[in-house]
Amino acid sequence: MKEDFLHYVWKFQKFSAKQLKTTTGDTVIISKPGSHNFNAGPDFFNASIQINEQLWAGNVEIHVKSSDWYAHGHESDSAYDSIILHVVWEHDTEVYRKDNTPIATLMLKEIVSNETLLQYKKLFSKEKRWIACENNFPEVDDFIIQNWLERLYIERLEEKSIFILNELERNNNHWEAVLYKILFKNFGLKVNGESFLSISNSIDFSVVQKVRHSMQSLEALFFGQAGLLSENYSDAYFESLKLEYAFLKQKFQLSQNTVINPKFFRLRPPNFPTLRLAQLASLFFNRPSLFSEIILAKHKEDYYDIFKVAASEYWDVHYNFEVLSATRKKKLTRGFIDLLIINTLIPIKFTYAKHTGEDNVKELFTLIEQIPKENNTVISRYNKLKKVANNALESQALLQLNSKYCQKLKCLNCAVGISIIG
Repeated sequence: MKEDFLHYVWKFQKFSAKQLKTTTGDTVIISKPGSHNFNAGPDFFNASIQINEQLWAGNVEIHVKSSDWYAHGHESDSAYDSIILHVVWEHDTEVYRKDNTPIATLMLKEIVSNETLLQYKKLFSKEKRWIACENNFPEVDDFIIQNWLERLYIERLEEKSIFILNELERNNNHWEAVLYKILFKNFGLKVNGESFLSISNSIDFSVVQKVRHSMQSLEALFFGQAGLLSENYSDAYFESLKLEYAFLKQKFQLSQNTVINPKFFRLRPPNFPTLRLAQLASLFFNRPSLFSEIILAKHKEDYYDIFKVAASEYWDVHYNFEVLSATRKKKLTRGFIDLLIINTLIPIKFTYAKHTGEDNVKELFTLIEQIPKENNTVISRYNKLKKVANNALESQALLQLNSKYCQKLKCLNCAVGISIIG
């Protein structure tokens, strides 16, 4: 038996509430079970419970055994003096507050329905499964799943906004500087995301603003800080970048001490860091009001227009320095722009709206529902159980579901798990 199950039982009152009695025989009537507290302190705040003829207002603490009260040291913690009811699965000892006054105890073991207990045991059985509800997931009502996915997507945006707001504080409330860093990180994708973020952190955005009038200066700045100009190639373009970077490094007193070198290993050529950095240089060169354009954009095609950029001419026939390729303009593809919309632009717009006291959730939902779902193993496995991901909102929500609930067995905090247990 786990405490989170008892939290679920209490929160949703999954027991027979008729003729409830404490372990000492006092009558219990639950007017309000309280608000679930997921942080430190009592488990449920602001409950309203009548014990015999006395109506109590206060907090509720829940344990598997009554003796856990002492195991957790609550008897000496004044934060628990406000407990009006101790809810347990098994009662094995009387409990007292810090001032030695007794606390009424309600034992759940005899009043929880057998069906609820059976479903709980099935869900958390030791049978080897990818996710705990694998056998039940296909039968869960579509309406429950859809509503839960929308809530999960908002939860995911809220989490991403924390990182963005932290960056905003570090960058003195300069939204363009924050966009610059988040774009860098996401241009690096999974393999080079942290490397590209470290490159952006090594170049103050004010430097980018000072040199953005010159494509060559931007390329030299980005390639140089990434450590990609340290070789000695007999290539005129490479040599010109190297000379420009030496000048910029001296002028702006640039350091590479904190930069993580980008990787080429196991990357497809279109994702080589050389190309992605060249495309970033082109983006900042061609879009001097990038942040404003993104905030004002309303439709999917607006974003495709904003990011309709390509690496400079040298890269039409190269993927790396001195490595020739078939002639092709190295522009950002719609698929890559979709990833930017999902991972950069929507989180930035969501956070900016919150920061300015606006509500743009409906607009962002409309946008992301037009973006195709992501294709990866996690999404494929959910869709194999039940086709639930049809667009990027749903695939993003499923990634949140998997990492924050399924893999951590937080089934009793999940709408799917709750619907299964009943």
